Amino acid sequence: MRLVVSTIFLFLSISIQAQSVIGKWKTMDDETNKAKSIVDIYEKDGKIFGKIEKLFRDPGEDPDPVCTECTDHRKNEKVLGMIIISDMEENEDEWNGGEILDPDNGKVYRCKIWVEDGRLKVRGYIAFLYRTQTWLPLS
Repeated sequence: MRLVVSTIFLFLSISIQAQSVIGKWKTMDDETNKAKSIVDIYEKDGKIFGKIEKLFRDPGEDPDPVCTECTDHRKNEKVLGMIIISDMEENEDEWNGGEILDPDNGKVYRCKIWVEDGRLKVRGYIAFLYRTQTWLPLS
């Protein structure tokens, strides 16, 4: 009996852990399907934030660029280390209510994130239009 209870607890804890948005995720380019960056998603004061930890750059590209297109407090700040996801609040199986920055174009979008099939779904909104990206867990 103890073995059965332990096994059930193990599977439940693995399932719960697998559904967490917290961790390191590899972002992918929508057009080329190449890795773009590693984003570290973490919780602070009950909210979720995401910071760019690593950039994958092609030869000849600036390995440590600044966000020249940003129009807020991040203008001309280095993209490496930049917080691009902020103030996400938990709402059942997803996090929303915050925002996400695209450092390539400087635009800020309302955001929703959730885990589906072990992958992070990141959806940015402008009005009723949205785009969803799939980020891969860093293994």
